[in-house]
Amino acid sequence: MSKPSEARQNSSKPYAVEPAEFLHDLFVIGLAAADPLRVVPPHLPAPPKGRTIVIGAGKAAAAMAKAVEDHWPNEAMSGLVVTRYDYGQPTRKIEVLEAAHPVPDEAGEQACQLIFKQLEGLTKDDLVLALMSGGGSALLSAPAPCLGSTEKRALNKALLKSGATIHEMNCVRKHLSAVKGGQLALAATPAQLITLVISDVPGDDPRTVASGPTLPDPTTQVQALAIIDRYQIPVSETVRAWLNDPAHETPKPENPAFTEHQVKVIARAADALAAAADFATKSGVTPLILGDDIEGEAQIVGQEHTAKAIRMAAMAPCILLSGGETTVTVKGSGKGGRNAEYLLAAMIAAAGNPRIYGLACDTDGIDGSEDNAGAVFTPAMWAQAQAQGLDPQAYLDNNDAYSFFAALGGLVVTGPTCTNVNDFRAILVL
Repeated sequence: MSKPSEARQNSSKPYAVEPAEFLHDLFVIGLAAADPLRVVPPHLPAPPKGRTIVIGAGKAAAAMAKAVEDHWPNEAMSGLVVTRYDYGQPTRKIEVLEAAHPVPDEAGEQACQLIFKQLEGLTKDDLVLALMSGGGSALLSAPAPCLGSTEKRALNKALLKSGATIHEMNCVRKHLSAVKGGQLALAATPAQLITLVISDVPGDDPRTVASGPTLPDPTTQVQALAIIDRYQIPVSETVRAWLNDPAHETPKPENPAFTEHQVKVIARAADALAAAADFATKSGVTPLILGDDIEGEAQIVGQEHTAKAIRMAAMAPCILLSGGETTVTVKGSGKGGRNAEYLLAAMIAAAGNPRIYGLACDTDGIDGSEDNAGAVFTPAMWAQAQAQGLDPQAYLDNNDAYSFFAALGGLVVTGPTCTNVNDFRAILVL
């Protein structure tokens, strides 16, 4: 995705480009506010007496590692991070491995084993710098002994289709893992441990990002079982027995491994929305941030946001901005992630209103498992869909928003962004 021109970024006059281009530019500016190369350096600690071991997992992990290398003043550094396929960055001392997301593969399991090896033989004079971002739950994969790799992948697929929130999914993942929920921190003892987090979760609780491998886990086995039952996730009796055994509970805050642990959330959805809002204001468009932690069924949220935009017509030009992570309860056989689904529902609610435009994208560049970050709609697309014989509601009912927007040229394709602060949504009223 191209960058907005310097003239447009510095303009204090009403925005002069096409509305769809304005929405694209806002998204680009939001991404820049969460760029690891920008947000990591101010939070780097002083070098320790001993070695520095850098570990990490997530879609931003490689870019975070590169930022550390570019700004680290001490040569006594090594380490390994794992990121999504195609999200790697050139590094010199920190090895970057790539693995599958959102469903784990063998490469992720091998990377996890190698990260544990990085933590062997440490002393209290050493520093472990953990770089965590969204996507780490799948990329840093080490199934608990009760769970084979095949069942682990099936469980992840079932969770992703269930409609469970990210907090619920991560609760289950933590209790069926040998690395999540603080277990990696135990392996780093007695070294000093510092975790830098780029948050992709509503509420920005660092214990939830990447399922908190270096942070204490406030959730319990009882909660994990309740989630499995609530969403009717099929698991074996071996898994149930594991979750019913208190000996397998994850480490809690009182564990000595966390006594001097430092944790910093260095980028979040609020930062992206604030940057976009500032640019909108300078462009003569009144921004309203609805929230950076919005959850709920994507279709319902999309309808609600368009309805609110229509009610705000008297304030035009204005823009409704929001972040967070909606969910999709998959009932159809189509393609498309939560952002395309949100946007199609929003477009249907607008019904061709000539004053309403919209964009919804995932800041990691991938909406679900397709090749797009999200989509954009304009009033003209409503008439275009009718002319092409496309039924928007039928596509929505089939969870096939990707195909709908592909037919109209409305997909937003960025490629890897190497960051992840969750969803970026904008409804523009002119």
